[in-house]
Amino acid sequence: MLSVKNELLVALAVVLENICAGSAAKASFESPKVAAHGDLATTAAMQLAKPLKLNPRQLAERICDDLRQQAAFVQWVDALEIAGPGFINIRLKPAAKQQVVRSILAQGAAYGERSRSGERLLVEFVSANPTGPLHVGHGRQAALGDALCNLYQTQGWEVYREFYYNDAGVQIGTLASSTQLRAQGFKPGDAQWPSGENAAAYNGDYIADIAADFLACKTVKSDDREFTGSGDVNDLDGMRQFAVAYLRREQDLDLQAFAVKFDNYYLESSLYTSGRVDATVQRLQAEGKTYEKDGALWLRSTEYGDDKDRVMRKGDGSYTYFVPDVAYHIAKWERGFTKVVNIQGTDHHGTIARVRAGLQAANVGIPQGFPDYVLHTMVRVVRGGEEVKISKRAGSYVTLRDLIEWTSKDAVRFFLLSRKPDTEYTFDVDLAVAKNNDNPVYYVQYAHARICSVLASWGGARASLSDVDLSALSSPQAQALMLLLAKYPEMLSSAAVTFAPHDVTFYLRELAACYHSYYDAERILVDDEAVKLARLALVAATAQVLHNGLAVLGVSAPQKM
Repeated sequence: MLSVKNELLVALAVVLENICAGSAAKASFESPKVAAHGDLATTAAMQLAKPLKLNPRQLAERICDDLRQQAAFVQWVDALEIAGPGFINIRLKPAAKQQVVRSILAQGAAYGERSRSGERLLVEFVSANPTGPLHVGHGRQAALGDALCNLYQTQGWEVYREFYYNDAGVQIGTLASSTQLRAQGFKPGDAQWPSGENAAAYNGDYIADIAADFLACKTVKSDDREFTGSGDVNDLDGMRQFAVAYLRREQDLDLQAFAVKFDNYYLESSLYTSGRVDATVQRLQAEGKTYEKDGALWLRSTEYGDDKDRVMRKGDGSYTYFVPDVAYHIAKWERGFTKVVNIQGTDHHGTIARVRAGLQAANVGIPQGFPDYVLHTMVRVVRGGEEVKISKRAGSYVTLRDLIEWTSKDAVRFFLLSRKPDTEYTFDVDLAVAKNNDNPVYYVQYAHARICSVLASWGGARASLSDVDLSALSSPQAQALMLLLAKYPEMLSSAAVTFAPHDVTFYLRELAACYHSYYDAERILVDDEAVKLARLALVAATAQVLHNGLAVLGVSAPQKM
């Protein structure tokens, strides 16, 4: 139906251009808010009425008269109706809606995808320092980042997944000292163990595991590093390197359980060792965007919309944390990524203005608004009606692996993507394992499995459905299902542009509900062969779109449940 819509759009543009030169660009369709009003609508008459000094309803009548002479409208449109102050509602012929079934069956997994554009996108997400297991918030980032990458891939972008972390900061020093204390035989609660609200120590059981493996001289290997423990309890630097490698491996295991894989791991420390941080500071100074005050070096970030200037280098000579961020994003730009998206917690909101200010002040050709940000809130976990806050393994929070083990990878992904990123979300463990229609991932997967069961009962080859006569698909339920299938490509495009993978979950739930309504209204495996084949083609197309949408989310589409 996308080709039908495009034909109609071209015809509308021709009519508008004939009425008013230069107005072809105003040709567009929207979906009526009330389905009973039609299948497509245009507000072109109301847009053109004022500059042409015409009554919008009279102009709408003229547009409709002209549209009725266009071949595409003759072929595909059943009726044109004028409503309200000048809306033009369009009712399509059943044959127009049926075209989507052929398109889906012909394109298969590629339905909804655009051809390669040559544009490159880098998405940075998770980016957790290796100081402990990944928590549920990291899980939300992983789900968002991976789904967003999948979305952009459907739109023809070349997508690159990157994980950025610090292996040499204050937190890593605390990790090393905590591991050394465990290696020396101390544990939380002992007099030798740091205590108090802001004590510099990690208390989870995983620290004891790291210390034991270090003392046993084990070798740990992650996706981006490998290290062998020396077994020397006084080897603090060795413990630091071993602990980082150990926890990077643990993060890899978490991410493998979540089916997320990165193309590159970028070390914050490399920005210093490569000289990128110093070079960035020197460039900002050369551009006249810094000044000295109170023994510190400041960035004139207010020149770029920040609410106040920001300290870059403190009195002790160390850089504030946004300086390497600026250097890192210059590196992203220089690596050829014209679009960059960072997925971070809402606690990073304050860094956006200063990082963008630093990039503009550096004057290296980076456009305003670079990079884009998707900020998410944390996640509450409820089990048995009570909030779960502590994992013995982590010490103070629920880990991503806990959640996957309690439910499933599919449930965690779908649930964490089912709300806008910046809205609070409560993950209900009991709901995630329920096998009923209240569980959204079960509801969608069951729709797919239900169709697969029907197709298996039929026993024919799906490929044979590509050319069947679809004229029997004329019922209101069948037409509603076909219209919804036709919206899938536009939904994908919109979700990518607005960084909204939750739109995919909303769409899939609506599609599953629409299919279940159709299934309840019409038997599929009927005696009439022509009707049966038409209905089988429709449900096979529906299964394909459910499969495609779930794949964007990184969720499986089971054939049996």
